[in-house]
Amino acid sequence: MEKEQRRSESVAEVMARAGTMTRRGFVKVVTFGGGAVLAAGPAALRLRDAGAQDQVTIKQWYHQYGEDGTQEAAMRYAEQFTAANPTIKVEVTWVPGNYGDTLNAALLTDDGPDVYETQLNYALVKAGQVIALDDLYTADVKADFHPNTIAENSVNGSIYGIKMIIDTGLLYYRKSLLSEKGINPPTTMDEVIAAAKALDTGRQKGLFLGNDGGIAALLTIAPWSAGSDFVDVNTNKIIFNNDRTVLAYQKVKELNDSGALLVGAPTDWWDPSAFNQGLAAMQWTGLWAMPGITKGIGDDFGVVPWPALDAQGKPATFWGGWSQMVNGKTKYVAESKKLASWLWIENTDIQKDWALSYGFHVPPRQSVAAAAEPLKSGAPAEAVTALNEYGRITPPQWTGTMGTILTTAVTNIVKNGADAATEVANAAQQCQAELDKVVA
Repeated sequence: MEKEQRRSESVAEVMARAGTMTRRGFVKVVTFGGGAVLAAGPAALRLRDAGAQDQVTIKQWYHQYGEDGTQEAAMRYAEQFTAANPTIKVEVTWVPGNYGDTLNAALLTDDGPDVYETQLNYALVKAGQVIALDDLYTADVKADFHPNTIAENSVNGSIYGIKMIIDTGLLYYRKSLLSEKGINPPTTMDEVIAAAKALDTGRQKGLFLGNDGGIAALLTIAPWSAGSDFVDVNTNKIIFNNDRTVLAYQKVKELNDSGALLVGAPTDWWDPSAFNQGLAAMQWTGLWAMPGITKGIGDDFGVVPWPALDAQGKPATFWGGWSQMVNGKTKYVAESKKLASWLWIENTDIQKDWALSYGFHVPPRQSVAAAAEPLKSGAPAEAVTALNEYGRITPPQWTGTMGTILTTAVTNIVKNGADAATEVANAAQQCQAELDKVVA
């Protein structure tokens, strides 16, 4: 697999080669360059290669990506870094299963990774499990990252991570099916509901948002599309308790009550199989699914961000992905920073390779994304435009516990018919109590 050959491939060829992605693949027991694959705990594989005895060894962790070739690429990058920096050896750990729990446990010890990937949260900063990387962000470098990327990796004015890849969500629709019904791509929530009903033939449902009816997929996106948000990072206040959030969740219930949603699909919203197999005429899923959709149905699809709630709202999508962190407990701060910077700031070839040679993502440096041929035209270009214009983040102050609280409330609204205003107010109160503990 030659890098120069990849650069000359067309968008369609890149997509066809990438194939359908799963968010988590199976564990592969492999060897690299004669190095053994050794156990690194109950849920991790530690990949070692021979190195000079006088080298400093830094440990780098990745979660298990689903795309074929990513594990090999991570090892190759480590070898290339050591070739350029002979006194620093990189020991790569590929972590299958529940990466979050495995990482959190390791970070509590003195033998955790020196460099690791995650999404920044306030607790990591508070516990000293990340260190500030502000010195790596010169003015030119910082300007080349979208403000969302800076914000999602910042706490109290310091930047603690370097974005590695960006993922985002899109509403995919079958062009031919909408054309047959005389339906334009929806631009509001009411138009989504109307289109889903019109496209529902019984055997083929109008829309697939996940087997929970879109509760997880639209948990944050529905309020964003209404013009609401979740946390004011300047005041550390929960701000989603308002009429617009209530209306957004009421519309999610109306969509579920329409009977036009696909539920009980073999896979969930993150996988394009239901869309490709004609089980639904529209589906909310990720940019990562575009190669699989192209392989499955050719160019008979279009994409838009999640439509605005109404005339007072605006389209929305999530600004997701992974960032590189340096452990606050590392003994090798300078070496760890050097690796993180070399990979995700300095080495643009690696950034393009990581984002586009295995799956389908957006390189975080805006100059790198702009130069990436597979993202310059067609649906990929439309996806990047939607991301840059409408992508939203939940800040590091927003925790998984808050997400669980809000999910419970929205489930009560959508599935149990609970009063939306009451559920939103109660969830906001509980989330504020959680936020107070987080930032205390």
